[in-house]
Parts: sequence; C-alpha cells; structure tokens
Amino acid sequence: MSIPADEVTTSASLEPVSRKQLIAGILFAAAALYLATVVPTVEIAWVTGILLFTIYLFAFEVVEVDVAAATVMVLLGLTSLLAPVMGLERGLVDTQQLFDGFSSNAVISIIAVMIIGAGLDKTGLMSQVASFILKVGGTTEKRIIPIISATVGIISSFMQNVGAAALFLPVVSRISARSGLPMSRLLMPMGFCAILGGTVTMVGSSPLILLNDLILTSNEGLKIQGVPEMQTWGLFSVTPIGLVLVATGIIYFVLAGRFVLPTTKGDGGKTTDPMAYFRETYGVEYAMREMAIPEDSELVGRELYDVEHANKIRVVAMVRNGGDLAIGPGSLDRDIAFKANGTIAIVASPKDCAAFAARYDLHAREDFEAFSDALAPTKSGIAELVIPPGSSLIGKSARDVWMRKRYGLSMVALHSGGTTRHEGEGIRDLPLQAGDTIVGHITWEALVRLEKDHDFVVVTTEYPHEELRPNKVPAAGMFFLVALCLVLFTDLRLSVALLTGAMGMILSRVLTIEEAYQAVSWKTVFLLASLIPLGLAVETTGTAKWIAEQVLLVVGNAPGWVIQASVAVLATFFTLVMSNVGATVLLVPLAVNIAIGVGADPAVFALTVAIATSNSFLIPTHQVNALVMGPGGYRVPDFMRAGGVMTILFLIVMMLMMNLIF
Repeated sequence: MSIPADEVTTSASLEPVSRKQLIAGILFAAAALYLATVVPTVEIAWVTGILLFTIYLFAFEVVEVDVAAATVMVLLGLTSLLAPVMGLERGLVDTQQLFDGFSSNAVISIIAVMIIGAGLDKTGLMSQVASFILKVGGTTEKRIIPIISATVGIISSFMQNVGAAALFLPVVSRISARSGLPMSRLLMPMGFCAILGGTVTMVGSSPLILLNDLILTSNEGLKIQGVPEMQTWGLFSVTPIGLVLVATGIIYFVLAGRFVLPTTKGDGGKTTDPMAYFRETYGVEYAMREMAIPEDSELVGRELYDVEHANKIRVVAMVRNGGDLAIGPGSLDRDIAFKANGTIAIVASPKDCAAFAARYDLHAREDFEAFSDALAPTKSGIAELVIPPGSSLIGKSARDVWMRKRYGLSMVALHSGGTTRHEGEGIRDLPLQAGDTIVGHITWEALVRLEKDHDFVVVTTEYPHEELRPNKVPAAGMFFLVALCLVLFTDLRLSVALLTGAMGMILSRVLTIEEAYQAVSWKTVFLLASLIPLGLAVETTGTAKWIAEQVLLVVGNAPGWVIQASVAVLATFFTLVMSNVGATVLLVPLAVNIAIGVGADPAVFALTVAIATSNSFLIPTHQVNALVMGPGGYRVPDFMRAGGVMTILFLIVMMLMMNLIF
C-alpha cells in the first residue's frame, strides 16, 4: 500500500522535532541534577529544577504555553503534599497563595484593559484611528509599523504599557484587515514598542515608579555606612534613554522585520484566499480599484449604466460633490453622471480595470484613499445570494428593481439555468428566476438586512456581523478618560482604576456583559496568573538572591561598566521568570551595595535595574507579550527569534546611553 506524499512529509517532519525535544529534555534534566549538587539548600535545588523545566516547556513547545504555565502551578501546589518525600519542611508555595495570581493586580488590570479596548472599538473610534493611520501610512509595513509603534510607545510612557497595547489591539486588527498585512507582522512591533515606551518617563513602568521609594529606603542604610545619600530621579530623567530605545525598536523592525517576523493569520485562522471559491465556482476575477477622474476625461458627464455595460465594470462607491460618500442602499442610481475631479471605486477583472483606466485617462491608485474605510474587508465584500421560490423579484430584472440603489447590491455575476454570466453580458436585463444565484459586491451592513428579506436567501455567512454603536461614543470616551485620570492622578490601585472604566463601559451599555467576556483573552489570563506562583517561589526560597550573588561573585573584580552590564543582564533574566517589580525590589539593594564597593554611582546602578526590567522580549511572560500572542498567532520560537535580537540591542543601547548621559 502506498503512502500519500503529504503523509510522508508530515511523518518525517515530526520525527526530528520529537528527537530534539527528547535530547533537550535530557540536557535540561542533567543541568538540574548538577545544580542540585551546588546550591546551598534543598528548596533552591527544587525551584531551580522547576524553573529549568518551565523554560524547557516554553522553549521547545512541548505543550501550549498556557497549559505549560498551569502545569507548573499545579506542580508547585503538589509540593505541599510531597514535601516529606522531597526533603522539604513545607511546600515551595503555600497552597493558600497558589491561586492568588488570578486575583493579582496585573491579571485584573489586563482583563480590564481588554474590556475597555473592546468598548472603544465597539463605538467605531478605533476604526476611525485605523483609517487615519492607513491614510497617512498607506498599506506597507515600512510605513505602518513606525506610525503604530511610535504612537503606542509615546502613549505607553504615560500609562501602563499593557494598557497602551490593549488600546491599540483593535486598531491593528482593523489595519491588518484593510491593508492585507498579517496581524503577526504588526502586533509584535507594536507590543515591543509598548514595552520600550515604559522607559521614556519615570511613570512609564512599575519598576521606575517604585525606584525612588527604593532609593529613599536604601538611603537609610547609607547613612549608617557614612556614604553620601542618593538623589531621587526626576520625571524625565530617563527620557533620552527611553526615546532612543523606542527608536531602536522601530528601526530594528523596519530593517529586519522581514527576517524575524513570522507570517501567520493569528488565532490559528486559515490563510486561504476568500475569493478562491468565487473564482472556481463562477469564474469571477474580482479586483477593486479606486480611480480619480481628471477634468479633461471623456468620462465626465456620461452615465453609469452605459459606461459600466460597455467596459464590463461596476461602480460600487463614489465621492460626490462636497466630499459626500455614496455607497450602499439609496446612494447610486444607474443614471448618475460622472463628475470632474470625482473619485470612484470599481469592481471588475484586473484586465478590465486596467483597460477602463487607460480608455478614460483615469488615475488608478495603488491604495485606497477615499474609500479606505468604507471598502475595507471588515465593511464590505463579495457575497452570494439565491432567489428563493415565492420571491417577489421572480420575473423582474435587476434593472427593473433598481437593485444597486434599492438593496446596495452591485451584481457582478448571475448564475441561471446552469450558466454563469458576468458584467457586460446583459445580466442586469435578465428576468430573475427561482434558484438563480447572484454574486455581487455589498456592504456587510446591507447584507445583514438582506438576511431578513424574504426575497433573498443569503448564502454567504463568513463575514463580519459587526454591530457598531456610534451613539455610545460619549459614554465610552467618558469612562476611558475616567480610568485614565484615576491611573495618572490618583494613588488608587491600577486594577481598581481600570475596572472602573471597564464596568462603566458595561453599565452604560457600550458593551453587553457577554461581549465583555468575549473580549478577554482567557489564554493570556491563565498564562500570566499561573506563572505568578513560580515567581513567588523563586523569590521567597532565596533562589533569586543566590543566582544574583553567584553571578556578581564571578564579575566582582571586573571594570565598573562590566559589573553594571552584569546587573542589567541579571535584571533581564529575572524579569522573564518573575514580576518586574519583584526583580526590582530584589536587585536594587544588591546593585547599590555593589556600586559602592567598586566606587560607582549607586543611583545609576539602581536605575540600571529599573530600566533593564523592561527588557522582556525573549519569551511571552511579560503581560504585553502574552496579550499579543493569541491574536498574532505567535509561538514561543517566534518571540525567541525576534526577541533575542531585541534583548541584545536593548542591553547595548541602554549601556551606551547611560554611560553617555550619566
């Protein structure tokens, strides 16, 4: 029996992956066993083993990242039961604290910002932002990435970076749909720059907010030692460093994005061509072009119907005098005349589009400008409808019922009696019969209405059934500003401040409670909440302190800048496996004492720690990375590839800027 070629390929591709996982597992186990012989306590031995196990699960994708995180959380919980067997006095994490991550400030905050972002998107505000970015940046990566990333980076410098990323998540989604660029090419640059933006001001990230309090605490110890006290940092002390870091991130993705960014659909979606079905079934070569009509064009003054039939094109949208946009039901009559300096959007085969533009000297645009929003895939497209028995349209032609004006349906093909006819073949003059299939361009809003019309049976179901609520803009804007003001100008806990805005969105009916639940990425929630106990174990068992001391012992006699760089690398490592606040609290006192020992400025070393805790790009344990992982369809190796380079660039740029400025 022969085996299909695709099965052979699949089997062959799976074997080396399994072997690689096995070899890596053996190496990680060997490393854990070796460390168990050199660490000072049994607790540290077990924590380092679990830490290596977590890194192994993430790096080699043995299971999904959220499953890996939850597994590690359960293992930490089981140590309470198995403590006597493991040689422990008690579990590595108190079972009463095991699930605290689900109610943590970070996790509740990320749930709240997802709901707030969904609320703003539901009003259409995010759609308008997306339209503006497309208008300015076009549809190319090298223009869109800097605009999105720079905007998010600046916003992130004054609010929590996960909030800035969540706010722009729906914007990027719409830009992706309208430009044809995969989400995976846009979300990672946006997310990385949101993290980098946290280094632009002293209120941009939790470690920087906390730093001055830690400095004041350390000053109490310095008094006893007779060492001059450290000065606290001002709001914009780090701005030059942060701006250069954001610029580095943008330049990195503009220059190297095509090499390090994956091309995926996101959320495991299919990447099939949505027009393939229409091409194969009806022979429709669908292309849409925006064209400007110059004053001296022969098209000026001619009526739509005559021009469309002769040139095998269909006008689906038009900008009329005064800038009014005509699209959808009640907007386009067949006897409307083309105006000088007007803009039209046509549907036809690519060949007929080109011929039409050449015949009338029209300016065909590569990207949509006037219709970037109205004709986006999220707003309109090609649909398939059937005339059912009993329809009042039977025996009437599309011309008789003014189909485009009445229903907003621009017919491009008609399948009747086993034959498919296209524009230019008299399809609008043929009497409709029961069972006839119409293929036409329509706005999704109009298609929703036709689903309730007994004269049609709508076959197309895979389209955005979007219900925008523009009347809720004032309520959404007000509660977003309330949340923002509470974050920026009060000492209220971040989660409470953001939940105030989220609940305001729900109570004011910007979102229904079901829509709020759907807005939350529960994969992200479980990933973050399940990893918090691991960070707690690393910190409370003394594992983090032991690792830091061992590294600093190795570089203790090195030049000052080498020691400073080692502190930055330590902070980078710890922020991957524990909270950045925990890493800052742990390392700032160590960094201050080391700086005093080598004659360096302790305040600069403390600042090094607080900035370096934003260097979290290697694996999706940072809140922002976890947020974009699902929508972008990313895997851990994607972060390791793009984030590995970014991590090194961050360290180099940070060290150069700090030594130049301080």
